[in-house]
Amino acid sequence: MTSLTQHSSGLVQRRTEASRSAAADKDRGSGDEDFESRRGEEQEEEDKADSKETRLTLMEEVLLLGLKDREGYTSFWNDCISSGLRGCMLIELAIRGRLQLEPCGMRRKSLLARKVICKSDAPTGDVLLDEALKHVKETQPPETVQSWIELLSGETWNPLKLHYQLRNVRERLAKNLVEKGVLTTEKQNFLLFDMTTHPLTNNNIKQRLIKRVQEAVLDKWVNDPQRMDKRMLALIFLAHSSDVLENAFAPLLDDQYDLAMKRVRQLLDLEPEGESGKPNANELLWAVVSAFTK
Repeated sequence: MTSLTQHSSGLVQRRTEASRSAAADKDRGSGDEDFESRRGEEQEEEDKADSKETRLTLMEEVLLLGLKDREGYTSFWNDCISSGLRGCMLIELAIRGRLQLEPCGMRRKSLLARKVICKSDAPTGDVLLDEALKHVKETQPPETVQSWIELLSGETWNPLKLHYQLRNVRERLAKNLVEKGVLTTEKQNFLLFDMTTHPLTNNNIKQRLIKRVQEAVLDKWVNDPQRMDKRMLALIFLAHSSDVLENAFAPLLDDQYDLAMKRVRQLLDLEPEGESGKPNANELLWAVVSAFTK
């Protein structure tokens, strides 16, 4: 009887110890999970702080994708980026709530027939954006998206409208990126002339930008433009229109590259008129897309 009692008490003791051990493991596991959770939150906060520190406009992102890292200038053969950057300005102002398209009225006009109007003239804090916003606000009668892209680029036959041209846009954007610590400034000699160049100095920011573009059409592809981040959607369209999107996909493996380009083509094949009429769509964004893909 005594032996049985001792055996029972030993069994209870072992069970108690096992329970304590399991509880301790659970606490440790919980602690590890809490630590991982905290670490994840801290990382997210660091990423947010980092992104705030180096927040780029659409124009700066497109230019950064087009710049050669070491040489510090865009391809001499790229004649698309100038108008692409003007399209970026219009969309950036629309996303920030400064511009919109006029109401379509009873007789539904096409996106490219509707005028761009000023929704708010509050300063954006960006000199180029504020300059473009001032032009749009003060112009009567209003102009269409296509007209504004041409006017801001200086591609107009009307000498009375040449003052709308935004000059030295690439150089001014590059200087913004220098101030943000992304580029640096150098002088290069090209036999007959000297040229100011802006080589890449912070490769992390450009690599993060490239990774975001790649993920948007690969790992994070949602197969629905209305569910995509508007800024990323605009960046893909305008980088393609500016002939710099290829630079973001160049590091990909062949299979990934083919898949990425296939999905970009799916976006390019969308009908802007139809997409602009869907809930939460930005009409001016789709008007710019229509101007470049028509």
